[in-house]
Amino acid sequence: MWDYSEKVKDFFKNPRNVGEIENADGLGDVGNIVCGDALRLTLRIDKKTDKILDAKFKTFGCASAIASSSALTEIIKGMTVDEASGVKNKDIADFLGGLPEEKMHCSVMGMEALEKAIEDYRGVKVSGKTAEKEKVVCKCFSVTDAKIIRAIRENNLKTVDEVTNYTKAGGGCGKCKPEIQKLLDEFWKKQKTKDVKLETRRKKKLTNLQRISLIQDTIDREIRPKLRADNGDIEIVDIDRNRVYVRLLGTCLGCPSTEITLKNLVESKLREFVESDIEVEEVK
Repeated sequence: MWDYSEKVKDFFKNPRNVGEIENADGLGDVGNIVCGDALRLTLRIDKKTDKILDAKFKTFGCASAIASSSALTEIIKGMTVDEASGVKNKDIADFLGGLPEEKMHCSVMGMEALEKAIEDYRGVKVSGKTAEKEKVVCKCFSVTDAKIIRAIRENNLKTVDEVTNYTKAGGGCGKCKPEIQKLLDEFWKKQKTKDVKLETRRKKKLTNLQRISLIQDTIDREIRPKLRADNGDIEIVDIDRNRVYVRLLGTCLGCPSTEITLKNLVESKLREFVESDIEVEEVK
């Protein structure tokens, strides 16, 4: 018997926002009924403000899948699309007062449906080349290496059982478990090397020229691609020691979520890859 929180029980027995929005502005389908879980999320969005006016879901799955889908719709209603794009599976689980570890994949399914619905609204198409680069690791549940690696990175997963809880990979015949372990080993080996390099760089005092070069490189590599994916951009206006002045461009200019973008993306990445005390300010 799963140990469900009272909120999970409530959202399962009394699900909110069940159904489908006709002529939805955004639609996200994930999962497969054959594999045991499927979710369709539809959104109604105010195109002038990018605010999510309504969200409905249809879910085929267990109590956790229904509760997670229902919780997701409650979380995102009233958010802008940019704000909703920052919702992660942990936010869904936390909203419900937690989920059994074995059921965390239900919250991941909700996050993926939201991402697809936002991509649909923005007209983003996944290229064939991107799909070709992904390899199906778990044939029982059609889980790719990219999905497994993302789950490992975003949820700090360390064991094959944890990967199964979050993705269902390895939960069928189990033949893919050695490959899942290999992905875990490779990821954490790379992460350890990255952490050592980062710590070494932080201990070494940067010259002004080194700092400027590293800031520019981080923006080009870690920040600009994410903004351009939403038709936005960024430029450096000035750098004064640990203070970086930037200007947001494209769809980012005047966006209601500007402060979130500056803190949670720009400043966060610069503190991660350059120096921990960097502060970012917008120049309009």
